[in-house]
Amino acid sequence: MAAPVAKGDELELEVDSLAFGGNGVARLDGYVVFVRRGLPGDRVRARVTKVKRRHAEALATEVLRPGPERVDAPCAHFPACGGCRFQDLAYEAQLEQKHLQVRDALQRLAGIAEPPLEPILPCEPEIFHYRNKLEYSFTSTPEGPALGFHRAGRWDEVLEIERCWLTDELGNGIRGAIRAWAREEGLEPYSQADGSGYLRHLVVRQGRNTGQALVQLVTAPGERFETGYLVDVLRRFPEVRSIHWSINDTPSEVTNLPTRLLWGDGWIEEELCGLRVRVRPNAFLQTNTAMAERLYALAREAAGLTGDETVWDLYCGIGTIGLSLARDALTVWGIEVSEESVACALENAELNAITNAAFFAGNVGEVVEELLERSGPPGVVVVDPPRAGLAGKALRRLGRIGAPRLVYVSCNPTTLAGDIKALREEYGYELRRVTPVDMFPHTPHVECVALLERDG
Repeated sequence: MAAPVAKGDELELEVDSLAFGGNGVARLDGYVVFVRRGLPGDRVRARVTKVKRRHAEALATEVLRPGPERVDAPCAHFPACGGCRFQDLAYEAQLEQKHLQVRDALQRLAGIAEPPLEPILPCEPEIFHYRNKLEYSFTSTPEGPALGFHRAGRWDEVLEIERCWLTDELGNGIRGAIRAWAREEGLEPYSQADGSGYLRHLVVRQGRNTGQALVQLVTAPGERFETGYLVDVLRRFPEVRSIHWSINDTPSEVTNLPTRLLWGDGWIEEELCGLRVRVRPNAFLQTNTAMAERLYALAREAAGLTGDETVWDLYCGIGTIGLSLARDALTVWGIEVSEESVACALENAELNAITNAAFFAGNVGEVVEELLERSGPPGVVVVDPPRAGLAGKALRRLGRIGAPRLVYVSCNPTTLAGDIKALREEYGYELRRVTPVDMFPHTPHVECVALLERDG
């Protein structure tokens, strides 16, 4: 049967819910239309942008009647900026929608009719200015080089940002200083369209509990600026302790690159979970420090350590979860694919005088059997995989090893649910509880901590 709409059609729609990823859901006689910028309860005028047999996609061009949970967004760049999706949705409604999406994933994808789902943990102490890391892109404006984020839904256009509500005054100040420096130096932003230009990205990382900052500039090849002057500009901020420069000679928009240290230490330090940890430019650390502490506290509680357990910390990053567990474990063994993150984890163990934790670089799916020979059977396995979830080989090998307790820290409810289904149906695990955590207000993203147990 042909779709009841065509691309370019203007429709009036009632939005009744949110889909995973943040688009509103409307229906035309049962035919689903996903509406970008549509919120539950809204009546909108929308333009159809894509048509498929079972659904269409549309962009809300006018809110004819706002829903009861629609609010005014504080950011002047919303909704054009792609950094936030939900500044115009009341925070309690954001929490409700995220909780519903986790429940839906567990029911629909894990096949659990009544999942053991705990209340969502809200972001505290504040729902703005929470990010400890932001990556900006350079762009050209009539006034000269500028910095910002991609426009919503566009990867070929960057929107200049004057003030970002996800960072603090220091983060905004550093970005402003680099913009002024780029204009003074007459440097040209890189063009993704034809590969011309020079300035590509700016990365700012902050230790929110130490007041330290790390700055990384990414350019095209060539040294077209005086590095000493860039250092002088950034040292006007006493919080800046580490300044790096990276070269990207590919078309890809990446910042995870080798760095040249221009000034300071090669790292900054952060304090969380009673630990002092070092963070280098390419090392992974949760980008909301305050909520990372609450996330890791949930993982510690789920691990239920008595002091006799061998713990595996897989996809361990810079070791924060494993090191926070080490005080209550017999031994901790961490695996992480990033050698830079493993170097940080080893440094962090030494920095905190933790002697019962070891960390190794490797692909989890490839090295867990070797780890089993080294450590013996684990009593508790903690996994914190990327958005794609546990790779097939990693899941199969962990399932066969069969640790009695598995703590799964997830940044994607859909892959979490799929992995839970496999662990339950193929390897005899039972899901005890799932706790959603709102690490990223005003975005569709939600973290979860799940506890699975297996008898025998």
